[in-house]
Amino acid sequence: MKRTTISLIAASAALAAITGFATLTAPGKDGSPAPSAAPARLPVERSSLLCPAPGVSEAAETAYTSFTPAGGTTAPKSEGDGTGGATAELRPSVSTLADGDDTAKAGKKGEPEGEETPEGEGTKEQPQGKPVLTLKEPGKPAAAEASGADAPALLGTATGRFAPGWTAQQTTKVTAGAGRGLLGVSCTAPDTDFWLPGASTGEERRDYVHLTNPDETAAVVDIELYGEEGLLKSTLSEGIPVPAGTSVPVLLSTLTAERAVDVTVHVTTRSGRVGAVVRAADENTGSDWLSASADPSATAVLPGIPKDAVSVRLVAFAPGESDAELRIQLAGPDGLITPAGNESLHVKSGMTASIDLQNVTRGEAGSLVVSPAEGRPATPVVAALRVVRGKGDKQEIAFIPATAPVGERAAVADNRAKGSTLSLTAPGAAAKVRVTASAGTEGGSETVKTYDVKGGTTLSVTPPVPSGLKGTYALTVETESGGPVHAARMLELPEDGIPMFTVQTLPYDEGTVAVPEAKQDLSVLDD
Repeated sequence: MKRTTISLIAASAALAAITGFATLTAPGKDGSPAPSAAPARLPVERSSLLCPAPGVSEAAETAYTSFTPAGGTTAPKSEGDGTGGATAELRPSVSTLADGDDTAKAGKKGEPEGEETPEGEGTKEQPQGKPVLTLKEPGKPAAAEASGADAPALLGTATGRFAPGWTAQQTTKVTAGAGRGLLGVSCTAPDTDFWLPGASTGEERRDYVHLTNPDETAAVVDIELYGEEGLLKSTLSEGIPVPAGTSVPVLLSTLTAERAVDVTVHVTTRSGRVGAVVRAADENTGSDWLSASADPSATAVLPGIPKDAVSVRLVAFAPGESDAELRIQLAGPDGLITPAGNESLHVKSGMTASIDLQNVTRGEAGSLVVSPAEGRPATPVVAALRVVRGKGDKQEIAFIPATAPVGERAAVADNRAKGSTLSLTAPGAAAKVRVTASAGTEGGSETVKTYDVKGGTTLSVTPPVPSGLKGTYALTVETESGGPVHAARMLELPEDGIPMFTVQTLPYDEGTVAVPEAKQDLSVLDD
């Protein structure tokens, strides 16, 4: 494989982003150390993403989209590569390479195959086959396609100017069979701890948790399942090995003999790190991906309930030692309201609780805000919504996990000229939000629009579309002023009368990291 020598300038920039520059700090007038400056926020130099294996049917058609917002770091260019040595690539996992086909049936759309790019120095991530998808420049997404049941899990790394805010979307459409539906997921960063409320081991469900290991050593994973009575009995969920660079699907119903309609899945690693996401399939309402909830918090915001939802089911879990008494509110276009008859939910410690809100939106899009009941302690919880649209045998399912605020910036890829809806929720103070529609994967120029979101409301809009759009595009959401904003994007692609849809939340993209100011301490040289 070609390797590009890393310049001294690039190495210095990376070191500064990770550790900060060492400086001498002058003492104050009284001889005490001078006050420390607030940590600087610098762009990250490396990002990792993991996309689960989407293939469950020969009828499956999968689209991958990769995107980095414009305006990140600018690495010094290396001769001939035009990217400054920076890359953003998605490659197939090791398990897909056994037959020697390292492109794993997914070719870069509109791009020549077989081009290799340099690997980063010092990485512990597992090297893979040829890239399925390579991003060429920030601000313009790239796309690839795959079909059939053998589409691979993908392992991704972005470096340099491609790393800050890098996101990837995997969208699969299955038009027939028990797993039919539109399945969308924002590819996840590897971690060691995931909470996934909203799964099931019920008779009508076949839910798999996909565990993907990006590293060169095996990971060891424990899976705990919690129902309405607490931890479900299991003898098969501890010490699950996930070999280096592979993705392992685990059928939840094989981990326990107990059948529970609502289950919270807790994935932790004993060693290594993984990506974890649940593929949920209901024999009556289709299938979709269930992503992890935001970290346990006393207040949870679940944005993006579509206006025509016929069923909305809230599933919550209290992981601490205390019960939680939750107040349920809907943030609609005109403010916060309390659903009649569904004002609260009691969640016992270590147990999964749920409540069916039915047609809570009453024809208006909204978001659910869950907070401690008046006078009750602030007990952290995790939560997710199971949302159903359609009627009779033409129903479709999607999931909305609790999500962190947009913060400085968040992005979502794979938007189409038609079928995208953006939900912006300000649960507290009003806010102003800037939304950028990127250039298209095959042409078009970016478009920017600003929205005002009133406090306690959800603003549901058709997002801006790039001028002259060809292909698909990405949306970037930035909070310009005001209070926290939570966001979600619904993508709908109807098929044969079925309102197929999927919802992805937009938490802060972690594009910057706090780097504290360092100082020299020559005393460490003393004996």
